[in-house]
Amino acid sequence: MTELSLESAQQVLDAQPFSRLVGARLTEFGKGAAVLDVDVREDLTQQNGFLHGGVLSYAADNALTFAAGTTLGAAVLTGGFSIQYVRPASGRTLSARAEVVHSGRRQAVVRCDLYTVDDEGAQTLCAVAQGTVLSARPA
Repeated sequence: MTELSLESAQQVLDAQPFSRLVGARLTEFGKGAAVLDVDVREDLTQQNGFLHGGVLSYAADNALTFAAGTTLGAAVLTGGFSIQYVRPASGRTLSARAEVVHSGRRQAVVRCDLYTVDDEGAQTLCAVAQGTVLSARPA
């Protein structure tokens, strides 16, 4: 398997129009892990001023697949995931931190903790996700 660099992984992320729309960026990538950050903006919030759950779900989904891509190769697809919202998300930045729990030849199980970071750098856990990512390479 050819290992992707952080820069090439960011290019893959940038090829996703929705990722560009929310301003997502990979800040870590490799060795079974990935971190995806999104700056909190008013247009990403819901009616109570918290970051919309769909943005958290998006960040978890992409962080899960990028982390799995470090073990399965670049051609991966989400098989499914669940997310539990722990508390409302507010702050300056959303940080989705995913790590492969188990990887086989065709699939990986990945966990993702989502934190918000405030202006002082304090981190607050706001959601936890876990999913299965599948290799999209021909068998």
